[in-house]
Amino acid sequence: MIGFNFHRRRVSSGLLRSVRFTLLLFIGVLWAFPAAAREGNPSLAVESVPLKVFILAGQSNMQGHAHVRTIPSMKLDPRLVPLHDALVGDDGTPVTCERVWISSIGCAPEEQVGKLSAGFGAGDRGEKIGPEFSFGVTVARLLDEPVLLIKTSWGGKSLHTDFRPPSAGRYEFNESELEGFRKRGVDPENARAEKDAATGVNYRLMIEHVRTVLADIPRIVPGHDPKQGYELAGFIWFQGWNDMVDGNAYPNRDKPGGYGAYSEVFAHFIRDVRRDLDAAALPFVIGVLGVGGPVEEYGPEQQRYVATHRNFRDAMAAPAAMDEFKGTVAAVRTEAFWDREVSALKEREETLKPELERIRAEVKQGAQARAQGDAAIESIYASRFNERELTLLRDSVSNQEYHYLGSARILAPIGEAFAESAVVLLKKRADTGASKGVSR
Repeated sequence: MIGFNFHRRRVSSGLLRSVRFTLLLFIGVLWAFPAAAREGNPSLAVESVPLKVFILAGQSNMQGHAHVRTIPSMKLDPRLVPLHDALVGDDGTPVTCERVWISSIGCAPEEQVGKLSAGFGAGDRGEKIGPEFSFGVTVARLLDEPVLLIKTSWGGKSLHTDFRPPSAGRYEFNESELEGFRKRGVDPENARAEKDAATGVNYRLMIEHVRTVLADIPRIVPGHDPKQGYELAGFIWFQGWNDMVDGNAYPNRDKPGGYGAYSEVFAHFIRDVRRDLDAAALPFVIGVLGVGGPVEEYGPEQQRYVATHRNFRDAMAAPAAMDEFKGTVAAVRTEAFWDREVSALKEREETLKPELERIRAEVKQGAQARAQGDAAIESIYASRFNERELTLLRDSVSNQEYHYLGSARILAPIGEAFAESAVVLLKKRADTGASKGVSR
């Protein structure tokens, strides 16, 4: 608060009234200042603008498997230092965002709510982060407005069945699947019933949860004034693994157009989400699956995956190029954020496996003491990796490759890129005046 200390014997009462009037007028202008004019000025109040609501949906990589212990390893890459510093406080612990709230289902048995911080990732084996952490931190910085994230993510779910949107219609078994039923002695009618029961379950759960949160925002955002309202500001989709590896649903996945059905269903998904949330201009960001990095850089052992990975990534990104979605849907190629350095170190570590397994077997059999075996293993690592490389190997990886190595060095930049893309689309919508009807 600005203060003035007037010396009454030297300042006239008329001047005092003039200064007070000017100050009150200035404060009034600040409170009435339009959002567009506040951009880039974090000192101005934001309570008078609608709450920006972003929906984050997908499967296990949207959940996020990066253990918080991997966050410090971001400092080993100079490019990631600014983002690292935005995610942690002076004491090195994850920040709590004062103007970003979150409601998340699917990562834990019960709904998780509160101010955004670490711990809203996958709920097993310790505190984790997903894209939501850096996404929320970045959006709050770029918009300088209060933000609500609604996250709905479940591991191991497909678009062709679990997230299948209503307008895509019934999932139809292809001839390859029907032949498989015959060979395995599966009753096609039973398979049909099971598929129908599973179809669209997670789509409906997602829409239902978003509606529930929006119907009672103060439950998540204490003190939210209904007069302030909210604006559906963006939808982030990060999914794909279960579709990519499903050779039954996509029997020609290694051929051009082999994942065409994914693109078609995803286009229906975008249309249906906009319809069901009554937000025709809702910006969509597609997080294109990028595990393994650019396929052009795949090594000899990965060559057998090149065609399917490329085809699937192209199919995921395809809706962004459709005429009806141009300017409102964007694709973020997450392969660009793959940690090539750590991936190369992991490949080198694989060459140690036979020797390491031999030592561990000897310890298990009692041929050498555990301390002796541990020392031998450490000696092997020290002979193959320098200190920095060992730190990267041990401190930046907490999960499998298909979960982006469970690394904050990968997932945090991905979340930041999602936020940057979402804000670009949001500003495009504002510039075209298409935001009418999405503010409540």
